[in-house]
Amino acid sequence: MATVDYRSLAGDILQGVGGEGNIASATHCATRLRLKLRDDSKADQAAVEKLPGVITVMKAGGQFQVVIGNNVPTVYAELGKITRLTDDDAGAGDDPVVHGNLFNRFIDLISSIFSPVIWSLAAAGLLKAFLSMATQFGWLDPASQTNVILAATADAIFYFLPVFLAVTAAKRFRTNQFTSMAIGGALVYPSIVALAAQAEPVSFAGIPVVMMNYTSSVLPIIVAVWLQGYVERFLTRVLPSAIRNFTTPLLTLLVMVPLVLMTVGPVTTFASQGLSAGINAAFTFAPWLAGAVMGGFWQVFVLFGLHWGLVPGMLNELSTQGYSLLMGPLVAAVLSQAAATLAVLFRTRNKARRTVAGPAALSGFLAGITEPAIYGVNLPLKKPFYFGIAGGVVGGAIAAAGGSGATSFVFASLLALPAYASVGSFALQLIGTAVAVLIAFTLTFFFGPREEAAAAASDAGTAVPEAVSVAPAAASSVPATAAGAAATKAAGAVDIIAPVAGGVVALADVQDKVFASGAMGKGLGIIPTDGHIYSPITGTIKAAMKTGHAFGIKSEDGVEVLVHIGIDTVQLEGRGFEAAVTRGQQVRAGDLLAVVDLDVVTDAGYDTTTLVMVTNTAQLGSVEPVAGGTLAQGDTAITVRV
Repeated sequence: MATVDYRSLAGDILQGVGGEGNIASATHCATRLRLKLRDDSKADQAAVEKLPGVITVMKAGGQFQVVIGNNVPTVYAELGKITRLTDDDAGAGDDPVVHGNLFNRFIDLISSIFSPVIWSLAAAGLLKAFLSMATQFGWLDPASQTNVILAATADAIFYFLPVFLAVTAAKRFRTNQFTSMAIGGALVYPSIVALAAQAEPVSFAGIPVVMMNYTSSVLPIIVAVWLQGYVERFLTRVLPSAIRNFTTPLLTLLVMVPLVLMTVGPVTTFASQGLSAGINAAFTFAPWLAGAVMGGFWQVFVLFGLHWGLVPGMLNELSTQGYSLLMGPLVAAVLSQAAATLAVLFRTRNKARRTVAGPAALSGFLAGITEPAIYGVNLPLKKPFYFGIAGGVVGGAIAAAGGSGATSFVFASLLALPAYASVGSFALQLIGTAVAVLIAFTLTFFFGPREEAAAAASDAGTAVPEAVSVAPAAASSVPATAAGAAATKAAGAVDIIAPVAGGVVALADVQDKVFASGAMGKGLGIIPTDGHIYSPITGTIKAAMKTGHAFGIKSEDGVEVLVHIGIDTVQLEGRGFEAAVTRGQQVRAGDLLAVVDLDVVTDAGYDTTTLVMVTNTAQLGSVEPVAGGTLAQGDTAITVRV
């Protein structure tokens, strides 16, 4: 059997139905892609039916239904990568829809993109903290090759952060992740970094380019991948399938890398230069105000990449006068966020959050590395981030009022405090830092969110399975005798049991022409007398529709069985259905799959006939459904010879 290119198939289906603009909505059930078209006349049904991987096409219920079979989730996921029609996250699961004001939605977006890499950031931050301590106390020579290797180990993820974020942003925005990584790699390519450091003007094809340093940056790559999604979807729609696979990434790279360099760089640079000028001016007439801004919002500046406009000012101060006043409030800014993270460590009941918060707080205090604390703890929870800003405002104002400054370019941290000892009032620096830590810790500890045991698992990178509530009578499997007799293999035969009691309906008589035609394989229908649906075979749940109306199971013998509860019941969107299993779960014949309220189904006008289909019939020796009559739950319904 030829291998189907599902991305090409999704693009060809899109073209066959008149393009994305002709699709009002797209969903899928267990076997078919369901499209609601704005204009049916624009769809070429015959052309879509001829596509490799398409079983047939039918129009029913106001939908253009493309029957694909077990691989429909893959096609749907690929459709989501080239359009904005689907609500799945590239087939990897469902992302929650974020509501609220624009800033909260932005925070949730940033947090979700950082979530997969937060453990590695925390580990690298902890290593940097230990290295800082080792070099500070003379345990390790800063010039030694050992330190160089260990420093590279700790610094790499921060330096190449845009490349790491390209992967997670690609998942979020449904883009080709390798193209996204190539864009991120271009931003931190050594020659691009060198161009940002040189004084000479930079141009691209004669167009002036304002360069910036993208190492360790966050927003530029996220914006780039977001725009990449639009470029890829456009190219997929307009390019012929014969050249689409290589020309789409080629043209995407040619467009996106120069576009980002010519837009994001100038916008960020001009904004940061304006910010730098304003803060420097404030230091001349109201140092405490400048300190409050720097102390409170330094982490926000880092988030938006605006801090790069302030770094040259710091370096210039160090070279011309031997110290930098701009760096004076940064200790309060950094340690207040670390203190908020420490308070979360003590306050939260969530094990996953504590696991991140511990090393994140330590790396913040000792090494001044706040990415794990900000993106893994404070920003997702919001309030600790705000309380960290509050502490930084007060602490930074106190430090700046005392004229505190640093005599070397260091990461603000506890271990870096000696660099602040000889400029201005070191006492006020210590007082400002202590006040910042106290405010952030106290506010977070007493007023921050107290998460329950599983509340934050998804934010911290740990998946939490949804609890399934099943009535006590439905929680058990069928008697062991039935389960033991079911799904047995003797002389190459596998018995598939009835998942529910009821009258048998021959497949040809089922009121769905796709199932009735046998295009999905052999099987039968059962008109259920009970709402408890059990597994007809022992195996692994390969598909579990979130609406609870259909399940795909694969046995160890390679038999693939589809249990589809009712006809067209996907339209109920889960109303009346309660799933008892999830994808990837192991089940035995007779284990509960779902509970369905049959009255809800019939009252809504849908047929309750439950289909039991062997979807890989063509690859098996024989598939023999029972001829008719009535089955008890657990009786043999289909005999398969493998």
